[in-house]
Order: sequence, then C-alpha cells, then structure tokens
Amino acid sequence: MKNIKTNIILKYGSTEKNTGKSEVQIALLSHHINYLQKHFNIHKKDFSSKRGLLKMVSKRRKLLNYLKNMNIHRYNSIVKELDLRH
Repeated sequence: MKNIKTNIILKYGSTEKNTGKSEVQIALLSHHINYLQKHFNIHKKDFSSKRGLLKMVSKRRKLLNYLKNMNIHRYNSIVKELDLRH
C-alpha cells in the first residue's frame, strides 16, 4: 500500500513530499475509494466503513469543484486520467 501511495504522489505531484496538491489528493482518494468498493463486494454489511466511503466521495467532489474553479485544464486532465465520470 505504501509503495502504491508513493507512486501516486510521484505521478501527480512533482516530488514525494508534495502531497498537498489537489491532483495528488484527488488521486489518493480515488485509489482508496476504488479499494473500498472492492471491499464492499465481499463485506456487504460493513455499514461503518460505508459512512467513511461517503465522506471520502464528498471530499473528492469538493476538491474537484475547487480545481474546476481554479484551473479547468488541470481539472479536465485529472478527470480523464482517473477515468472519473464528470
């Protein structure tokens, strides 16, 4: 998991320590959301984790809205790269 996280940070941020960039945060949240969706296919009654998933989806949506308002080109590229439907 740590190796995957480091690869995502290096791909969307310029350095390993640049984790505050909106694209990095969106990519990390997207990765975690996809992981949890696979988890829910097995554990259908895990309602407490489902609440955390909804909070992550909301946070990703807010970050995407922020990025869309600040720089539409970066928004379009991150949506295309992560294959998000927006």
